Amino acid sequence: MIPIVALVLACGASTQQGTAGPTALIVGRLQYDGGGDWYANPSSLPNLITAINGRTALRVVEREHVVRLTDPALWGLPYLYMTGHGNVRFSQGEVELLRRYLENGGFLHADDNYGMDESFRREIARVLPDHPLVEVTLDHPVYRIVYEFNEGLPKIHEHDGLPAQGLGVFVGGRLAVFYSYQSDLGDGWEDPDVHEDPEDLREQALRMGVNLFAYAVAAER
Repeated sequence: MIPIVALVLACGASTQQGTAGPTALIVGRLQYDGGGDWYANPSSLPNLITAINGRTALRVVEREHVVRLTDPALWGLPYLYMTGHGNVRFSQGEVELLRRYLENGGFLHADDNYGMDESFRREIARVLPDHPLVEVTLDHPVYRIVYEFNEGLPKIHEHDGLPAQGLGVFVGGRLAVFYSYQSDLGDGWEDPDVHEDPEDLREQALRMGVNLFAYAVAAER
Protein backbone atom coordinates (compact mmCIF):
# COMPACT_ATOMS: atom_id res chain seq x y z
CA MET A 1 0.00 0.00 0.00
CA ILE A 2 1.03 3.60 -0.50
CA PRO A 3 1.85 5.47 2.73
CA ILE A 4 -1.27 6.55 4.62
CA VAL A 5 0.27 9.97 5.21
CA ALA A 6 -0.10 10.63 1.49
CA LEU A 7 -3.87 10.21 1.82
CA VAL A 8 -4.99 11.84 5.04
CA LEU A 9 -6.02 15.33 5.95
CA ALA A 10 -4.35 17.20 3.12
CA CYS A 11 -6.98 19.89 2.70
CA GLY A 12 -5.69 22.51 0.31
CA ALA A 13 -2.58 20.53 -0.52
CA SER A 14 -2.99 21.34 -4.20
CA THR A 15 -4.88 24.09 -5.96
CA GLN A 16 -5.58 21.64 -8.79
CA GLN A 17 -7.37 19.00 -6.76
CA GLY A 18 -10.44 17.66 -8.51
CA THR A 19 -9.39 18.86 -11.96
CA ALA A 20 -8.65 16.62 -14.90
CA GLY A 21 -4.99 15.88 -15.42
CA PRO A 22 -2.52 13.05 -15.86
CA THR A 23 -2.88 11.88 -12.25
CA ALA A 24 -6.57 12.70 -11.73
CA LEU A 25 -8.66 9.75 -10.58
CA ILE A 26 -12.22 8.92 -11.61
CA VAL A 27 -15.15 7.58 -9.60
CA GLY A 28 -17.23 5.20 -11.69
CA ARG A 29 -20.93 4.41 -11.35
CA LEU A 30 -21.97 1.03 -12.73
CA GLN A 31 -24.93 0.92 -15.12
CA TYR A 32 -26.38 -2.59 -15.15
CA ASP A 33 -29.40 -4.40 -16.56
CA GLY A 34 -32.16 -6.28 -14.72
CA GLY A 35 -34.49 -3.44 -13.80
CA GLY A 36 -32.76 -2.02 -10.74
CA ASP A 37 -32.33 1.74 -10.47
CA TRP A 38 -28.55 1.94 -10.87
CA TYR A 39 -28.95 5.74 -11.11
CA ALA A 40 -30.37 6.14 -7.58
CA ASN A 41 -29.15 8.89 -5.23
CA PRO A 42 -27.95 11.35 -7.90
CA SER A 43 -26.33 13.78 -5.44
CA SER A 44 -24.42 11.06 -3.56
CA LEU A 45 -21.27 10.63 -5.63
CA PRO A 46 -20.76 14.36 -6.31
CA ASN A 47 -20.79 14.93 -2.53
CA LEU A 48 -18.44 12.01 -1.93
CA ILE A 49 -16.04 13.35 -4.56
CA THR A 50 -16.08 16.76 -2.89
CA ALA A 51 -15.21 15.10 0.42
CA ILE A 52 -12.33 13.11 -1.10
CA ASN A 53 -10.88 16.19 -2.79
CA GLY A 54 -11.29 18.33 0.32
CA ARG A 55 -10.04 15.88 2.93
CA THR A 56 -7.25 13.92 1.23
CA ALA A 57 -4.33 14.50 -1.10
CA LEU A 58 -6.03 12.45 -3.80
CA ARG A 59 -7.12 14.33 -6.92
CA VAL A 60 -10.48 13.19 -8.28
CA VAL A 61 -12.35 14.39 -11.35
CA GLU A 62 -15.36 16.34 -10.11
CA ARG A 63 -18.00 14.31 -11.97
CA GLU A 64 -18.60 10.59 -11.78
CA HIS A 65 -18.25 8.50 -14.93
CA VAL A 66 -21.20 6.21 -15.71
CA VAL A 67 -19.95 2.95 -17.22
CA ARG A 68 -21.22 -0.39 -18.33
CA LEU A 69 -18.95 -3.38 -17.86
CA THR A 70 -18.39 -3.40 -21.61
CA ASP A 71 -17.08 0.18 -21.57
CA PRO A 72 -13.30 0.40 -22.18
CA ALA A 73 -13.21 3.23 -19.59
CA LEU A 74 -13.79 0.58 -16.91
CA TRP A 75 -10.11 -0.34 -16.95
CA GLY A 76 -9.03 3.14 -15.83
CA LEU A 77 -11.28 3.22 -12.76
CA PRO A 78 -9.76 2.49 -9.34
CA TYR A 79 -13.21 2.52 -7.71
CA LEU A 80 -16.48 1.32 -9.22
CA TYR A 81 -19.71 2.04 -7.32
CA MET A 82 -23.03 0.29 -7.76
CA THR A 83 -26.32 0.82 -5.97
CA GLY A 84 -30.05 0.39 -6.42
CA HIS A 85 -33.28 -0.90 -4.96
CA GLY A 86 -34.06 -3.69 -7.42
CA ASN A 87 -32.78 -6.49 -9.60
CA VAL A 88 -29.24 -6.74 -10.95
CA ARG A 89 -28.47 -8.93 -13.95
CA PHE A 90 -25.14 -9.39 -15.73
CA SER A 91 -24.75 -11.12 -19.08
CA GLN A 92 -22.17 -13.87 -19.29
CA GLY A 93 -19.85 -11.48 -21.09
CA GLU A 94 -20.25 -8.91 -18.32
CA VAL A 95 -19.54 -11.56 -15.69
CA GLU A 96 -16.24 -12.35 -17.38
CA LEU A 97 -15.32 -8.67 -17.76
CA LEU A 98 -16.06 -7.88 -14.12
CA ARG A 99 -14.04 -10.92 -13.04
CA ARG A 100 -11.05 -9.69 -15.07
CA TYR A 101 -11.43 -6.16 -13.69
CA LEU A 102 -11.41 -7.42 -10.09
CA GLU A 103 -8.60 -9.91 -10.62
CA ASN A 104 -6.45 -7.18 -12.15
CA GLY A 105 -6.65 -4.72 -9.27
CA GLY A 106 -10.11 -3.17 -9.69
CA PHE A 107 -12.37 -2.43 -6.73
CA LEU A 108 -16.17 -2.71 -6.63
CA HIS A 109 -18.21 -1.06 -3.89
CA ALA A 110 -21.76 -2.42 -3.92
CA ASP A 111 -24.08 -0.35 -1.74
CA ASP A 112 -27.48 -1.93 -1.13
CA ASN A 113 -30.09 0.80 -1.26
CA TYR A 114 -32.66 -1.64 0.16
CA GLY A 115 -33.83 -4.20 -2.36
CA MET A 116 -30.63 -5.13 -4.22
CA ASP A 117 -29.40 -7.78 -1.79
CA GLU A 118 -30.72 -11.01 -3.27
CA SER A 119 -29.74 -10.23 -6.84
CA PHE A 120 -26.33 -8.81 -5.93
CA ARG A 121 -25.39 -11.91 -3.95
CA ARG A 122 -26.49 -14.08 -6.86
CA GLU A 123 -24.54 -12.11 -9.45
CA ILE A 124 -21.30 -11.68 -7.48
CA ALA A 125 -21.29 -15.46 -6.91
CA ARG A 126 -21.36 -15.86 -10.69
CA VAL A 127 -18.48 -13.39 -11.06
CA LEU A 128 -16.20 -14.92 -8.42
CA PRO A 129 -17.57 -18.39 -7.68
CA ASP A 130 -14.40 -19.51 -5.89
CA HIS A 131 -14.25 -16.47 -3.60
CA PRO A 132 -17.05 -16.27 -1.00
CA LEU A 133 -18.66 -13.12 0.35
CA VAL A 134 -17.45 -12.87 3.95
CA GLU A 135 -17.49 -10.44 6.86
CA VAL A 136 -14.69 -7.86 6.65
CA THR A 137 -13.01 -7.95 10.06
CA LEU A 138 -12.66 -4.78 12.11
CA ASP A 139 -8.87 -4.82 11.87
CA HIS A 140 -8.97 -4.44 8.08
CA PRO A 141 -7.40 -1.22 6.69
CA VAL A 142 -10.67 -0.21 5.03
CA TYR A 143 -11.91 0.72 8.52
CA ARG A 144 -8.90 2.86 9.43
CA ILE A 145 -6.98 4.01 6.35
CA VAL A 146 -8.13 7.63 6.83
CA TYR A 147 -10.82 7.58 9.53
CA GLU A 148 -11.15 5.10 12.40
CA PHE A 149 -14.28 2.93 12.49
CA ASN A 150 -13.67 0.77 15.53
CA GLU A 151 -17.20 -0.64 15.44
CA GLY A 152 -17.28 -1.26 11.71
CA LEU A 153 -19.65 0.01 9.07
CA PRO A 154 -21.93 2.86 10.22
CA LYS A 155 -25.68 2.38 9.99
CA ILE A 156 -27.30 5.31 8.20
CA HIS A 157 -30.88 4.09 7.60
CA GLU A 158 -32.94 1.54 9.52
CA HIS A 159 -34.35 -0.65 6.73
CA ASP A 160 -35.08 -3.98 8.46
CA GLY A 161 -33.57 -2.86 11.74
CA LEU A 162 -30.66 -5.26 11.33
CA PRO A 163 -27.10 -4.14 12.11
CA ALA A 164 -25.02 -2.75 9.29
CA GLN A 165 -22.62 -5.26 7.77
CA GLY A 166 -19.44 -4.73 5.81
CA LEU A 167 -19.05 -7.81 3.63
CA GLY A 168 -16.32 -8.45 1.15
CA VAL A 169 -14.81 -10.69 -1.49
CA PHE A 170 -11.04 -11.20 -1.32
CA VAL A 171 -8.94 -11.99 -4.38
CA GLY A 172 -5.37 -13.02 -3.69
CA GLY A 173 -5.63 -11.58 -0.18
CA ARG A 174 -6.79 -8.18 -1.47
CA LEU A 175 -10.27 -6.86 -0.72
CA ALA A 176 -11.66 -6.56 -4.25
CA VAL A 177 -15.38 -6.18 -3.47
CA PHE A 178 -16.89 -4.33 -0.52
CA TYR A 179 -20.61 -4.78 0.06
CA SER A 180 -22.25 -2.28 2.41
CA TYR A 181 -25.41 -4.05 3.58
CA GLN A 182 -28.12 -2.70 5.92
CA SER A 183 -26.20 0.60 5.99
CA ASP A 184 -27.18 2.75 2.99
CA LEU A 185 -24.04 4.87 2.72
CA GLY A 186 -25.27 6.42 -0.53
CA ASP A 187 -28.30 7.94 1.19
CA GLY A 188 -25.93 9.44 3.74
CA TRP A 189 -23.84 11.02 0.97
CA GLU A 190 -26.84 12.78 -0.56
CA ASP A 191 -27.66 16.46 -0.12
CA PRO A 192 -28.92 17.18 3.43
CA ASP A 193 -32.48 18.00 2.36
CA VAL A 194 -33.02 14.73 0.46
CA HIS A 195 -33.42 12.43 3.48
CA GLU A 196 -32.97 14.96 6.29
CA ASP A 197 -30.49 12.68 8.01
CA PRO A 198 -28.76 14.07 11.11
CA GLU A 199 -25.45 15.75 10.32
CA ASP A 200 -23.49 13.26 12.41
CA LEU A 201 -24.84 10.35 10.35
CA ARG A 202 -24.04 12.11 7.08
CA GLU A 203 -20.53 12.75 8.39
CA GLN A 204 -20.07 9.08 9.28
CA ALA A 205 -21.27 8.05 5.82
CA LEU A 206 -18.89 10.45 4.07
CA ARG A 207 -15.97 9.35 6.23
CA MET A 208 -16.60 5.72 5.35
CA GLY A 209 -16.85 6.63 1.68
CA VAL A 210 -13.50 8.44 1.85
CA ASN A 211 -12.00 5.32 3.44
CA LEU A 212 -13.37 3.08 0.71
CA PHE A 213 -12.02 5.22 -2.10
CA ALA A 214 -8.64 5.69 -0.40
CA TYR A 215 -8.35 1.95 0.15
CA ALA A 216 -9.26 1.20 -3.48
CA VAL A 217 -6.51 3.51 -4.72
CA ALA A 218 -3.95 2.27 -2.22
CA ALA A 219 -4.65 -1.42 -2.81
CA GLU A 220 -4.46 -1.00 -6.58
CA ARG A 221 -0.85 0.29 -6.47
